[in-house]
Amino acid sequence: MSVSVIEQAKIQAQVLVPLVKALQAELGEARANALVRKALGDLYRGFGEEFWKAKNESDLGKAVSSAFGTYARDDALAYDVIEQTQDAFAFDVKRCAYAEFYKALGEPELGFLLVCTADFATAEGFGPDVRLTRTQTIMQGADHCDFRYRR
Repeated sequence: MSVSVIEQAKIQAQVLVPLVKALQAELGEARANALVRKALGDLYRGFGEEFWKAKNESDLGKAVSSAFGTYARDDALAYDVIEQTQDAFAFDVKRCAYAEFYKALGEPELGFLLVCTADFATAEGFGPDVRLTRTQTIMQGADHCDFRYRR
């Protein structure tokens, strides 16, 4: 049995939170965060590319729904699908265990950096014709996250 993404995030946080805080203290918050975003962005973009190739799916709605299901496993997310078509997948996350975890640590800004920013890099890995827009997150204090994937 594989470890769910939410459990992976909790395990990774044990190392990443102190590491990012040390980088911020040494380099300054802006420079450290940019470095972390680039490193994780490259990693997650690669995950998106691998997923897209493995899925070999022309239906964006089906493919993104499947990918999102991986992140929602183990009751990590509660969400409502707004639209699912060949060229779109739109949904609102109503409850997020990732945000709950980082808020309990007292580190929601690091949760946004380490978890939420990965969504855009992963979407880039889906291909140049796929765009993700999101205007708010629970991690940053909103009542829901608004994901809109479009081709």
